[in-house]
This record gives sequence, C-alpha cells and structure tokens, in this order.
Amino acid sequence: MEKAAGVTGSAWAQALSQLDEAARLMNLDPNVHEVLRNPKRALTVSAPVRLDTGQVRVFTGYRVHHNTARGPSKGGIRYHPSVTMDEVKALAMWMTWKCAVVGIPYGGAKGGVVVDPKELSMGELEHLTRRYASEILPLIGPERDIPAPDVGTDEQIMAWIMDTYSMNQGYSVPGVVTGKPLAVGGSAGRAAATSRGVMYVTVATLKQLGLPVDEARVVIQGYGKVGSPAVDLLTEQGCRVVAVSDVNGGVYSPRGLSPKGLAAHHREAGTVTGYEGGEPVTNEELMELECDVLIPAALEGVITGTNAEGLRTKVVVEAANGPTTPKADEILHDRGIHVVPDILANSGGVTVSYFEWVQDIQAYFWTEEEVNQRLRSIMEKAYLDVLDMSTDRKISMRQAATILGVNRVAEAHTTRGLFP
Repeated sequence: MEKAAGVTGSAWAQALSQLDEAARLMNLDPNVHEVLRNPKRALTVSAPVRLDTGQVRVFTGYRVHHNTARGPSKGGIRYHPSVTMDEVKALAMWMTWKCAVVGIPYGGAKGGVVVDPKELSMGELEHLTRRYASEILPLIGPERDIPAPDVGTDEQIMAWIMDTYSMNQGYSVPGVVTGKPLAVGGSAGRAAATSRGVMYVTVATLKQLGLPVDEARVVIQGYGKVGSPAVDLLTEQGCRVVAVSDVNGGVYSPRGLSPKGLAAHHREAGTVTGYEGGEPVTNEELMELECDVLIPAALEGVITGTNAEGLRTKVVVEAANGPTTPKADEILHDRGIHVVPDILANSGGVTVSYFEWVQDIQAYFWTEEEVNQRLRSIMEKAYLDVLDMSTDRKISMRQAATILGVNRVAEAHTTRGLFP
C-alpha cells in the first residue's frame, strides 16, 4: 500500500491510507486513484485583523476543494489553534466520501483558520470572519462551494459569511452557506442534525447486532455541538448515557446522567466537570469505561494504538471526524469491536445542510418534522448500503463505507472524463 510521504501520523496520511486501502480492495483504476489522491485546489490566505487594542494581527486561513465530480463542493469551516493545511485536506477528502455515501450531489471541501475563537471579542471575531470570507470569495458560491459550521464556528459566523458574500454580489444569497440562523434562510432541524444522524445509526447498529436499545450504556467523549444534543436524543430512545466529557474532564454515573441536569450545569459552569449527578473521571479514564456504545464526538485521533486495547465497549460510533487512527482501527477490528465510521455516522449534518441549500434555492421551506423524516430515510438507507457491502465482501464497515463513497465518485469522474 502506498503511504503518504512525509506526513506519517497526520490526518492527511490517515485519509490517504484509507483511500489507498479502498483502491486496492476494489481494484480502482490507477489513473482515477491518482486523481482522487490529490485535492482539486487548495488556498492559503492571510487575514489581517485590527484587534480592540489597535494592534493588527494576521491570521492564517485555508480552504480546500477535494473533488467536484458529483457537484459543488461542501464542507465546514473550523476555528481552532491546531488547524493545518494537512488537516483541512484530510477533512475535505472525508467530506467527498461522506457526501457520496449518503447519495447527495456534492463533492468535499473544508476550511479553517488558525485561531482560538475564545480569545477574541465578538467584534474581533466578526472582523476575522468577514476578512477570511473576503479572501476565499473566489472559491465559494451556491453553485461552487458551500461552507458550513464546524469546530469553533456557529450559525452567527455563517450569517456573517453569507452577508459578506451577499454584499459583494449586491443582493442576498442565502444558499452560499448552510447552518445559518432561521432568520436568514436556515433550515429547521439543522442545529441537531449531526447528533440526530448519530442517534439513527446508533439505534440501527444496536438492533442489527441484537443488542437492546433500552438501557444500552452509552459513553460520549465531547460535549459540544454534536455530543450535547446526542445525550438528549439517545436518552429519548431509551439509552442510558452513563458518561460524558469535555476538554476539562468528564463525569460518570452507572445509573445514567440526567440530560436536563447536565445541560443546566454546563450552562452555569461552562463545563461538564463538577456536575453533582455523577463522579469525576478524566478523559483517559472515560475512554476505558465499560459500555455498549462509545461515541467520540470531539476531534481527530482520540482512539489510538495506545488506548485501543483498553476500550471496553461493543460498538464505536464515530460522531467526530477521524477519531480513530489506522493502528487503533486494526486493534478494534481484531478485538471484534463494531466501528461505525465517521463518513457514515456523522453525515446527518451535511445531509440537512443539503436540505437547507435546496430550500434556499427554491425559497420554499420545510417543517422540522419533514426535515427529520427525510434525514432518517437517508441515514437508514446509507447504513444498510454500507452494512450490505461489509457483509457481502467480509470487510469492515469503514472499508465498506470508503469503497462505496470512492466508487460513486470514481464513477462520476469516469463518466465526465478528463478535461481537456
């Protein structure tokens, strides 16, 4: 298997490794493989911002389009101190497969700015966002590339990007971004869409494995935009969320945590640590708690070759992007732990982003009930598509999902041909 030169251990090396393995298993045309290994375009920008102190600080930003064979590119923008071009390229590639797995007509993109948004005032954050948006304007648009929120960004930041783009066009263009507030063309059901998709595939997995959904013990690593709603949604299904954590640490109760109590504590304290409804645990301890389902819902690379042997779960549902390293993946497979891969498990967000984009283009909006029903239908079909391929070919769910996604993109690329 060809390895990524010079980026061993990075998210990009991991993404390339997964593609190379899928290409080998499916006997992918080497010429198509070569195209898919390389992003279509990658932009690095400087975003100078005058801070409240009067000092000018220059932030580095990125936007990558991995592939557009199946339609305009689609992907989030993250604000985080650890953002790198390698990470953004990997996330863009994963988005390509993710969109193909759920059958929506997008290619993959991703963006990011190297910044800790918590260190900026609201005014500084707006100036940074508008300047970054201005720098990537040549790449984005409702027919070209449609950004969305990711780690460190939210619906307000999407509204600023939509407004910046619209001011340059001279008229309102709500379809340039998704994950916006309802007031400017957002979709009902978008905020919790990723978490709802995670819930749908978790329930489907438990049923398929013959495990009871009622009282299934769930551990969630990460209590942000995905992890927090997942606590409520899984509890509503009868699951028992026994532990959650954030960057500061975690809380554990074998009886199950109260979603309302946890949310109230988090609103007051800004963290789940210190919640009186459970015992304190470290993030490291949380990963090794005995449970039926472990849901990593934060950043990449949290399940590694070091801690994979210690996991005591039957199922891993990857709500985060790239949470399991290739070495850990091998260990989990050898141990018989069922892994639902990120490009399937967390695709609810991009699916409802697609719904939002369609609604914006039509200027006709659906109810939240309609959105959730359509999401459930797409997620359950995608889960069965991946499961069928996994069963038929006797390969892991990750291999099956990647092959399914790569095959659909390769077919589009081959059908369109090579320009010029």
